[in-house]
Amino acid sequence: MSLRMITYKETKKLVSWLEAMDALRAGHFLKEAQVGDTFLGSKNAILLSRSAFIEGLGYGVKAVTAMAENSKRGLPTVQGAMMVYEPITGELSAIIESKLITEIKTASDSILGAKLLARENSKHLLIIGAGTVAESLIYAYSKAFPDLEKITIWARNTKKAEILISKINGLSPTIETSDDIALSASTADIISTATMAHEPVLKGKWVKPGTHIDLIGAFTSDMREADDFLMSSGSIFVDSRATTIEHIGELTIPISNGIISKNDIKGDFYDLIPSSKGGRKSNDEITIFKNGGGAHLDLMIAKYLIEISNNSIS
Repeated sequence: MSLRMITYKETKKLVSWLEAMDALRAGHFLKEAQVGDTFLGSKNAILLSRSAFIEGLGYGVKAVTAMAENSKRGLPTVQGAMMVYEPITGELSAIIESKLITEIKTASDSILGAKLLARENSKHLLIIGAGTVAESLIYAYSKAFPDLEKITIWARNTKKAEILISKINGLSPTIETSDDIALSASTADIISTATMAHEPVLKGKWVKPGTHIDLIGAFTSDMREADDFLMSSGSIFVDSRATTIEHIGELTIPISNGIISKNDIKGDFYDLIPSSKGGRKSNDEITIFKNGGGAHLDLMIAKYLIEISNNSIS
């Protein structure tokens, strides 16, 4: 078996957001994944290693550094790679640039959650944050929700949001910046948060009934984006119970403070996808989805990326 090196530059242009989302959906009809995470380093300089095994799909290990100060150095905050191993022989079959795997996995995870939980006729998407994840969300949500009419970007640095919007082309929704997060949140049908916040940036009092909340940014035990009022106001779902409930501050902090309990987590993809029922019970229900982005999702997307990369050279 030849080892494939799969890079962002050569493969990103081959990706279909809907196909990537479907790869995640299909992966949840397989046996439930085994996963394991390790965190090394300090609060602002972390080595995160995420591993997964899915019977029939294989093994995967993604190791990345997350350096908060790198933005000041003109370098990416997150850097690393994923190794993919064959399920039977254990052979190393591919090394995938982490930027590619994480970007495609993260946005696909969110749009799959939204397809299962948001109102299908959602018109207004608010994205909080203006980094790389925000850019991929603009394109992914536009494909997943063709009825979207407006996408609003709010960031602490408005100039950064303006620069992001200037890079976007070929989409039908109107894309605009906001300098009033509360007002934008009050009119949004879907709110997606993609920040590095350690304190809540989204308040429940801003959110109207029926909104879908897509929480992405928090990935450590001291990070969160939604306040206690919001977390206690909606129906909470996660992509994976195993990688979120006891690991990410978005959930561990309000649980430890008695705001919510583990029993308030209504389901994950392994519950929602095979049932084909979705999780929303009414148009007025606020649904909250925590995108934890576990290694099993990386592995599902890795197999998709390997497939389209192979097809491009066959």
